[in-house]
Amino acid sequence: MPPPDALQAWLDRFLDHLYHERRLSPHTLEAYARDLNNVVAWLQNHEVGDWAELKQQQIRNYIAARHRLGLSPKSLHRELSSLRSLFNFLLREGEVAANPAQGLRAPKVRRKLPTTLDPDQIGHLLDIQDDSPEAVRDLAIMELFYSSGLRLAELISLNLGDIDPQDGMVEVTGKGAKTRRVPVGSKAREALERWHAVRDQLANLDETGLFVGVRGKRISRSTIQKRLHHWSIEQGTPRNIHPHLLRHSFASHLLESSGDLRAVQELLGHSNISTTQIYTHLDFQHLAEVYDKAHPRARKSKSKK
Repeated sequence: MPPPDALQAWLDRFLDHLYHERRLSPHTLEAYARDLNNVVAWLQNHEVGDWAELKQQQIRNYIAARHRLGLSPKSLHRELSSLRSLFNFLLREGEVAANPAQGLRAPKVRRKLPTTLDPDQIGHLLDIQDDSPEAVRDLAIMELFYSSGLRLAELISLNLGDIDPQDGMVEVTGKGAKTRRVPVGSKAREALERWHAVRDQLANLDETGLFVGVRGKRISRSTIQKRLHHWSIEQGTPRNIHPHLLRHSFASHLLESSGDLRAVQELLGHSNISTTQIYTHLDFQHLAEVYDKAHPRARKSKSKK
């Protein structure tokens, strides 16, 4: 018989594996822990004390129970994915003989197109007439998001010297500890130069982070999100600004101009091109709107009087 805490003990070993071997970000680790702790609690309530005892039908029952509680299909897909990863680890360690989560499907997710701003709206957002250190920093952050399509965690982790002003490139570490080099546009480089000139007014002497908060330390996720929300109100944008909206806008505008899906995949750091393909739907949506407005055969004929 396994000890009563065998489920949690193996979960802890799995999380250590994700941190030390796969080098996942703290944010991703929190998501894995949250998902799998829910599974552990459910198993304990159903008197399952060992991962090797778990059968496929029990996982189906778990997913059904979570669905009844109102969990979205997207969240259920994520929980199933976390469970599959855990069992792959247990298989590697010889703790189980099979992966009961393999082949199971959660309710179908309706794919939602990401929202974007058009180039004019982006231009209006970034037309900030404020020379305070915070505003200069915020403009540099937004310019960099839009210029290079960075994720929030990637931007936060940037250090002084990571952006080479000579070749206009930045090397970032993305999901799964994968690194990529992406270009930094001229407007973003100008904004970064202005930020470098005033950074010492906010930064602690020993702080290496490129972007810092008012306390002088590396800027936090919540501070960036709050500041972007502040500027969406201040600049009167049609929707709330957040880091991923700027990343989506970068991808959509680049694909619309170039038509090069593989290049956009590389710049975004997507491991699978199917993730990038969602932006082709945005592009086709735009083309359809242009067609409806401009093509003679697409215009609705006016009713004759």
